[in-house]
Amino acid sequence: MCGIVAYIGKRDAYPILINGLKRLEYRGYDSAGVALLNENDELNVYKTKGKVSDLEKFTIAKDISGHIGIAHTRWATHGEPNDINAHPHLSRSGNIALIHNGIIENYLTIKKELENRGYVFKSSTDTEVLVNLIEDVMLTQKVDLFEATRIALNHVNGAYAIALIEKGHPDTLIAARKGSPMVIGIGKDEYFIASDATPIVGMTSQVVYIENEEVVKVKLGEEMKLKTIDDVEITPYIQELQLNLESIEKGGFEHFMLKEIYEQPTTVRDTMRGRLHADLGTITLGGIFDYEQKILNARNIIIVACGTSWHAGLVGSYLIELYAGIRVKVEYASEFRYRNPVIFPDDVVIAISQSGETADTLAAIEIAKEKGATVLGICNVIGSSISRVTDAGVYTHAGPEIGVASTKAFTAQVAVLTMIAIHLAELNGHLPKSKIMELIHELDLIPEKIQTTLERSAIVKDIAAEMKECHNAIYLGRLQNFPVALEGALKLKEISYIHAEGYPAAEMKHGPIALIDKDMPVIFIATNKSTYEKVVSNVQEVKARHGKIISVVTEGDVLVKEMSDYVIEIPDTECTYAPLLATIPLQLLAYYIAVLRGCNVDQPRNLAKSVTVE
Repeated sequence: MCGIVAYIGKRDAYPILINGLKRLEYRGYDSAGVALLNENDELNVYKTKGKVSDLEKFTIAKDISGHIGIAHTRWATHGEPNDINAHPHLSRSGNIALIHNGIIENYLTIKKELENRGYVFKSSTDTEVLVNLIEDVMLTQKVDLFEATRIALNHVNGAYAIALIEKGHPDTLIAARKGSPMVIGIGKDEYFIASDATPIVGMTSQVVYIENEEVVKVKLGEEMKLKTIDDVEITPYIQELQLNLESIEKGGFEHFMLKEIYEQPTTVRDTMRGRLHADLGTITLGGIFDYEQKILNARNIIIVACGTSWHAGLVGSYLIELYAGIRVKVEYASEFRYRNPVIFPDDVVIAISQSGETADTLAAIEIAKEKGATVLGICNVIGSSISRVTDAGVYTHAGPEIGVASTKAFTAQVAVLTMIAIHLAELNGHLPKSKIMELIHELDLIPEKIQTTLERSAIVKDIAAEMKECHNAIYLGRLQNFPVALEGALKLKEISYIHAEGYPAAEMKHGPIALIDKDMPVIFIATNKSTYEKVVSNVQEVKARHGKIISVVTEGDVLVKEMSDYVIEIPDTECTYAPLLATIPLQLLAYYIAVLRGCNVDQPRNLAKSVTVE
């Protein structure tokens, strides 16, 4: 969850590290720190509770010289956010500085053993334990830092992406990873190390993605050295970085979240480009071409995901069952590994993750592979862990999503799942060709209709002004709009800190209706043509109890519109495509409420973008 960045080369390290931390701050922003080795072989460590901007203020008038350094922005796991627990952490001698993203699960056992040998710890972190373990190995086995790191990691359980520097070695950086992501940028006589490629953009286009249980040494004037923790040498695979600077900047928007909401006409189109052929009435998904028959013959399709991706998976399950007639189960990846799931070798597991690094989802993939299932991935980040460990998959092509509350990733994932559902129906003949053509032609119009929906956002600002002081909200939808209700409620919770719950509309009378009064906003996603009359009845039930009704309806609606206090109209579309449109005003509603409440929209409290710990 934390962000790490390191640099070694001819340039001043500090500006590169600080700029890198700013780009990585979406991964965590409880505290920040930097360690720099200057020309006098002094290891200067500066760290503070708060954001990267607080670290910048803290380092004013301090010695920030040096051409090698490591830096960290933290999402707290072990130990509360404060100056002491902030990274980097030093070894007992003060000779080694280490930064860490992940969790060392057996750190208490290691800590107790080190304490028995005289080590004293200043922080509550697992990271301070790790740096002292590595130094202890160096001293007892008389090896260099690279070998000591490799050996020490054989005694560690958990996840890590680490970078280390050592006094007396201003030309060498050591790094390693397991479970948590890491990429190395290769420049001319310089190297960059980071949690993802965003700090590297504009610095170099050559990168190496480090695999699980690999340790790397970069030394100026030498080739990169890469080993597994089992002491097997690896030849680094250098790739071209597919990311541009423009995509990770705000582009004139006040917040990344708003920018990413407004990018959705483009990102959904990019996700469908080269795959959806409206003129031919066909869909081509090259990433899963070799596995089509396995999917069609699957005993079950099991979707595993977390958070917003789980909501997208729910929409996908409805579409695949409806269009292709294949049974689908949707599982929380965070629960999947712990309940001994029943998986058969002829099952197909689809793992969904924006970052491709979600720890719970990667653990679910591991279980599925152990049981012999075919595993497909849907993710946004090229070269991510999920893209590498799955058998095949589909990229969403939504571009970097910096805002912690996911928006464009959701619609891109739903677009991919919709194409998969239609394509499977095309392959197994579950729908007639005429219906397939109709679905494809309408899907091709969705980006344009998302744009139309965005252009009607003025009413959303008015609703936000009415809701900004509320303490609770209920979101209701039926069928494929139930996941939209869940997603709308999640967005409101994440960035405005207003408690909200999503329910299937029919479930309201089985308990939640007890909460309805004049102060309770109830948001209906009322676009389902097949169950429209039922939704009308649910709206009437809320109105009879004086609830404040806010409805997302199809343009031209009459009945729900008359009963609602506020109405947001979206363009008419195939009822199963409603999630791609109805979610847009709910994203904007959460955004505008959060802004009015003075919340930090892009960096909501206690959250981080890429959940790389369990």
